[in-house]
Amino acid sequence: MIEDRRLREALADLWGLAGATVEVHNGGMNSATWFVTDGGRRWVAKAVVPASRRSFAGGLTVAAALDDAGIPAGAPVPTRRGDIVADVGGVPMALLTWVAGEELADPALLGTTLARVHRALRGVAVPDAERFHWVDPRAGHLGIRPWVRACVAAAVVAYERLGPATLTWGLLHTDPAPEAFRMDRARNVCGLIDWSTAMVGPLVYDLASAVMYAGGSGELVDAYLQQGVVSRAEAERALGVMVRFRWAVQADYFARRIATGDLTGIGGAADNERGLDDARLGLEGY
Repeated sequence: MIEDRRLREALADLWGLAGATVEVHNGGMNSATWFVTDGGRRWVAKAVVPASRRSFAGGLTVAAALDDAGIPAGAPVPTRRGDIVADVGGVPMALLTWVAGEELADPALLGTTLARVHRALRGVAVPDAERFHWVDPRAGHLGIRPWVRACVAAAVVAYERLGPATLTWGLLHTDPAPEAFRMDRARNVCGLIDWSTAMVGPLVYDLASAVMYAGGSGELVDAYLQQGVVSRAEAERALGVMVRFRWAVQADYFARRIATGDLTGIGGAADNERGLDDARLGLEGY
């Protein structure tokens, strides 16, 4: 996405890191990332496709707000000119604060941390934040397999029948997978990284995402609900429907990648097929 020489020039010119060591990471499926080290300090350089610039900037704004609230989130380091997103050869790039820690495996702490994040973001306003949701049952890529469109459309209808306006809304992470939670044992602090967008939507969607990744976890849900961000009554009414919707999002996502031949962040086309098949299994029984 960005050549090594151009990346190093940008780090030197925009952030004053002329002697930095750069190591390719690329751990995500929607971006390019590098570990940056200089003088004992670490950062993450992250680049996205130009079409994602607005969402990228919004997500970085949310991360900065969380960092201000004491929750490590990979806040952007402004350039010498004060920009949080720089243009590097036509590609939007940011330098993110390093968040120390290990992937979180404790479902209770995961649920508690997600609730803390939602509470910290109450009242935070991000200009031009996107609004949930983005799934279009008429989209052409949903015809990639015979079952995809019908399952996605049914999940969207089920969500709409909930009465979205009756749910608790706020800023979402949209993809709180376990690897996005970083537990710093030395400081006893858990952070949440990978803020790719600023989106306002039902908080139970983030909870459903965490449950989907955990394979269903009552401990995670109980820990989240104990924080009082979303009522137990709302969760009992909406969580199952939203987990179904979250699987539909997976189907939509991997169907699009297959249709467009998008192999970003994966080893080959089989990984996209596996993701779509996982979504099919997740949607079975609905």
